[in-house]
Amino acid sequence: MPLTFRKSFRILPGVRLNINRRSWSITTGGEHGPRKTHSSTGRRTTSMDLPGPFGWRRTTKARRR
Repeated sequence: MPLTFRKSFRILPGVRLNINRRSWSITTGGEHGPRKTHSSTGRRTTSMDLPGPFGWRRTTKARRR
């Protein structure tokens, strides 16, 4: 079984720094609206919790140049 690592720090109200074994990311918002996450690998995610057991998420990857 592989070993995993993930840690999340609250750096300001509404802003979190997320660190895992391969990358880091910054997440903003999310209390009562959409969350935006920007990863060091170039991935950008917008997500939102919806009423009940539902949620919405859109992820885009960085374009290679």
